[in-house]
Amino acid sequence: MNRISIIIPMYNEARHIARTLQAARHAAEAANVECELIVVDNGSDDQGPDIARQFGAQVLVLPGLLIGALRNRGAAITSGEWLAFIDADVEMPENWLKLLFDLESDGQADVIGLDLHTPAEAPWYADAWQRRTLRPDTQPLHVAQWLPTCNLLMRRRWFDKVGGFNEQLRTGEDKEMTMRLVDAGAKLLAVNQSVALHWGYEGSWREWMGKELWRQGSHLQLLRTHGPNLRLLRFPLLSIAAWVIDFMAISALLDGFPHHSLLMLLLTVLPALALSLRQSARHRDALLTLQLWGLHWVRLHLAGAGFILSLCHWNARRPARD
Repeated sequence: MNRISIIIPMYNEARHIARTLQAARHAAEAANVECELIVVDNGSDDQGPDIARQFGAQVLVLPGLLIGALRNRGAAITSGEWLAFIDADVEMPENWLKLLFDLESDGQADVIGLDLHTPAEAPWYADAWQRRTLRPDTQPLHVAQWLPTCNLLMRRRWFDKVGGFNEQLRTGEDKEMTMRLVDAGAKLLAVNQSVALHWGYEGSWREWMGKELWRQGSHLQLLRTHGPNLRLLRFPLLSIAAWVIDFMAISALLDGFPHHSLLMLLLTVLPALALSLRQSARHRDALLTLQLWGLHWVRLHLAGAGFILSLCHWNARRPARD
């Protein structure tokens, strides 16, 4: 029987970790695969480590490490032929492993992740932001250029082939590693035949904006790691352009040219509209389009701020959960 090692980094996730571990174990049982659960704690000051032990996980306590290092340390002590990385606030469906094992054995993919959705109680901005990556039922499989590590499955040999996660990145370590996997010849697949639930959704505007500022701070590190290329450059350049146009619009208004100011402000909303239309078209939901339009406009400005701050060697921190 195959053996799977499930690695879960954690920091102050006492309210979610039991659900996450139970769901992972149930998925392993449904797939008839032996399972080991590894929780790598980053120095929590809640009851998360104790709860994880109660639910059968081996717990490593490693404060002060970045997320890539946590995942690597967890993988280093595992013995499974398969490796799965999931976040401590994600509930996997019961058919998760059986479905993905079948896809891999059919030769359709080497590295696989399920789409994510939010629970019904999530606020509108958290729900809309998650839905932007959720494909409709008519697109159950999607070849990807990168995958997030909120849930990621692969054979150990692929992890070893690329040397695991980059331990220097504060965020974006999932994108960076899966890009290296593609370069190494792996086929990446995003799956929507079943979805995982993300219980760690943003509970307030402050948390949503803080998370986006934190996430966008990784662009400079990714560029330094992979070198300049269009795929990595286009979004930070677009976000900085939005700030430049905003500044020009304010200057035009102060100089007595309101029409020029309005025209320039309209230019800043077009990229956000284009992103919104591209991501919401498959859902055919006008309200989602409007919601994503506003969220992308805010995100563009946060990304520009995050990139400029990283140039000044100031790193945004991930906000505390609300």
